[in-house]
Amino acid sequence: MCAGNMGVEESSSGRRTIAVIPCFNEEATIGSVVLKARRYVDEVLVVDDGSVDDTARVAEDAGATVISHKWNRGKGAGIRTGFQYALEKGFDFVVTLDGDGQHDPDEIPDVLGPLLNDGSNIDISIGFRGMDSEMPLWRRVGKRVLDYATSFGNDGFVTDSQCGFRAFNKKAVRGLVSRLKGDSFGVESEQLIKADELGLNVANINVSCRYKGLDTSTRGPASHGFSVLSYVIWLVAERHPLLFIGVPGFVFLVVGVFWGIRTLQVYNQTHVFLISYALLTSIFLVIGSLAMFIGLVLNVLPSIIRRVREEENGFAGD
Repeated sequence: MCAGNMGVEESSSGRRTIAVIPCFNEEATIGSVVLKARRYVDEVLVVDDGSVDDTARVAEDAGATVISHKWNRGKGAGIRTGFQYALEKGFDFVVTLDGDGQHDPDEIPDVLGPLLNDGSNIDISIGFRGMDSEMPLWRRVGKRVLDYATSFGNDGFVTDSQCGFRAFNKKAVRGLVSRLKGDSFGVESEQLIKADELGLNVANINVSCRYKGLDTSTRGPASHGFSVLSYVIWLVAERHPLLFIGVPGFVFLVVGVFWGIRTLQVYNQTHVFLISYALLTSIFLVIGSLAMFIGLVLNVLPSIIRRVREEENGFAGD
């Protein structure tokens, strides 16, 4: 199959593909990205996330459908808008990529490939940026940290949790669109964590990535990295409350008991009651007890909710 005719041939077989490109102030690059992407998909949707430049106009002139947010809501919100549009219009596959020129639209057939193979059980294809890419060292370090953090949430190692060059079938889009809650750049990690919860199958495809000469982030690297990491930690804690809330609570409780014993030892030896030791003991005991209680409650709550829903569905069926 000729790469340039891929979108047309897929349309003739009844399977339609849309490229979703969330953008914020990308007037300098979005036109060329749209023009290249149109060669491989049936429609290009640019979600203009409150840009104050000519991103929307340039994208329209290049042939894209444009949906504009009134204000900058974040990449996660842009992805959700694109997913909702794809479902409403009945597209079978969704490809997401960035509008800053970092991703090469000519690789869309490669990213889509695992989903299009006959008999394939792959639901999501993830672009994997190899170590031989142009990625700066500080980005590689940050990427690895976020990869490991995301791995805690989906019970398996993640090769590239932050690459936005991805493809989804309709099953994946339908399952994810109502479960994605974050508006920030943490959406890539959230997709993988929610995909694991849904039992979706994921494949990794090597892609190139351009960094030289590009300003690929609207925020500082430290601010961007910490915001994504904090959101990922929250997602993981939400899924594994005993590990991330209950275990630290147990540690606090043990430390509190230690300081309590130490306080009693000092009092027995000197008959002096140290208020500072007593306060420290109380703080550790209270925080530890609350954290363990919250961890246990959050751990059993999903099971209770699931059981109640199953009972309600059972009554409804009767």
